[in-house]
This record gives sequence, C-alpha cells and structure tokens, in this order.
Amino acid sequence: MAFQLKTKRLDLNMWEESDSPWIRKLKGERGVDMATLESTRSSINEMRKKAVENGISLLTIRRRDEGDFIGYCGLIIGRSTLEEPEIAYELFRSAHGKGYATEAASAVLDAAIATGRHRLWATVGAWNVASFRVLEKIGFKRHHSTWEDEKGEIVWNVRDL
Repeated sequence: MAFQLKTKRLDLNMWEESDSPWIRKLKGERGVDMATLESTRSSINEMRKKAVENGISLLTIRRRDEGDFIGYCGLIIGRSTLEEPEIAYELFRSAHGKGYATEAASAVLDAAIATGRHRLWATVGAWNVASFRVLEKIGFKRHHSTWEDEKGEIVWNVRDL
C-alpha cells in the first residue's frame, strides 16, 4: 500500500513522532485515558516499523489547504488478516459531516486495490451510524455481527475488490 496518498482536499501520510500530541487529543475525544506523550511516540515508531514489515498502515489525514491534522485512515490487521485487512478511520468531531472520512477512505480503498487484494473488512460498533454511511458510500455491505463484552455488538462489513 502506498504510504502517501492525495485527494482533492486531503493529504494522507505515514505517522511522524511530531504527530503524538494530535493522536493523544483524538483518543481523548473518545473519553479514554490518554497515554503519555512518550508512550504515544513509542506506539508511532512501532506502527512505522510494522508498516514496513506488513505493507499496510494507518495514515494521518491533513486538510491540504489548512495543513491541520484531522484524523487517520488506513488498513490494519485488526480483527481480520493481512491478506484481507480492515479499513479503519477516525476523525476529530470538528471534522465530522464534511465528507473527509469518505474522501480518505476512498483513497485508501484505491490503494488497497492497487496491492492486488481481493477483499477488505471493516468492523464497526452497532451504534456508529456515521461510519456505516461512510462504508456504504464506498461499497461495503454488512456481513455479520459478533459480540464483545466491553464494546457490545460489532458489525462486520465487507467489500470485494
């Protein structure tokens, strides 16, 4: 997968250590305990290492004109496999409702197709209506559900490439 993608409004790139404060802030919006800055830097370095090994990664999303970090999007193993990875994305609440997630996910989908993969997955909490809309716009269909004690119903979505 290409680790640098461009769309009309967005730049998607590999994580840098300097992105640590932004990822901490984004995770903070979820209401979870924030990791330390050092721990976050370490996680970014580990993600960069795995990207080289696996050929897939989450990428930062920045608005092209403003240059500001608004979230991430990319491919992960997650609950799936390297051969059929998951697409994942998360944006600051202030960036919701502007089509950025769909635009970024479309670019990542094209990058996944270019790798020769045949299928992608996306697992989404049943409550996350906005994510279902993004997935529907880029051609994903609901496949099945599973249950996780802490997260509740998880809906598996699939897209044949």
